[in-house]
Amino acid sequence: MAVDMSVTFTGRTLPNPVMTASGCAANGRELHRFFDVSGLGAFVTKTVMMDARSGRGTPRMAETSSGMLNSIGLQGPGIRAFVEKDLPWLKSVGARVLVSIAGNTAGEFADVAKVLAESDAFDCVIGVEVNISCPNVANRGLVFACDPLASGKVISLVREQLPRDVPMFAKLTPDVTDIVTIADAAVKSGATGLTMINTLLGMVIDTDRLRPQLGGVTGGLSGPSIRPVAVRALWQVTAAMREGRFQTVPLIGVGGVRTGRDALELIAAGATGIQVGTATFNDPTAPQRVLTELEALAATHGVARITELVGIAHDRMVTP
Repeated sequence: MAVDMSVTFTGRTLPNPVMTASGCAANGRELHRFFDVSGLGAFVTKTVMMDARSGRGTPRMAETSSGMLNSIGLQGPGIRAFVEKDLPWLKSVGARVLVSIAGNTAGEFADVAKVLAESDAFDCVIGVEVNISCPNVANRGLVFACDPLASGKVISLVREQLPRDVPMFAKLTPDVTDIVTIADAAVKSGATGLTMINTLLGMVIDTDRLRPQLGGVTGGLSGPSIRPVAVRALWQVTAAMREGRFQTVPLIGVGGVRTGRDALELIAAGATGIQVGTATFNDPTAPQRVLTELEALAATHGVARITELVGIAHDRMVTP
């Protein structure tokens, strides 16, 4: 029997839980050559900022034994070019779009959100993912998501610029002592959902040249190696919400998903949505394939709806 793969995020129903991950599929055109991106639950854009950015110096990427490091530096054309070219194209192919935004300061996040909300193609936007896992240049480069107050300020300012019915997901970094505290601050400031996790800060040394392999020295680690960290983060935040420590909101899981089984692991930990990122570099059809595998795997568990498996691992804890 077919499994109902639809999921609901703050009143927005998607046909399935599988999405791209920000930064791994540009803004849609490249991936659309391999499969119809409108078949995904949502297409997540590359993080867009107010002004055009050339990004960091090369080399920008380094392969690791179980993933990759990237030091792209949020390269992009800026929000005005995005709403004039990329967003209309995504709308034209029927994609449901989760727009990832960022800023150098809290105020810049809000400015980006304002331009987005006023754009002609905004009706294809099913939500905004606020990438607070980037440096705050007004505070000596401190990452917004490493501080509850900074996180809360960004979320509250962005919330003011978006229609109240538009879901807003705060994207959190795992590079913190207590991710639950940051999640709590984001939700209390207006986030209607959370995306977990962003990349982990890492570094690779070129042992031939005996110097950092990336031009930017450090970079974001992604791929299979970080999936256990994503599972842990989802588990901790879900447990905190179940204990009533803060309001329950939907979670999007991301980090090292290559297969339907990987996706199911994040769902069982508490994720309602799943993003596929690094896997698309060696298999551009990975998001579509993960969806097919996830549906087949869910059927083997005898459920009628994929949502029945969200957070199920918490209910199956073995008590001593």
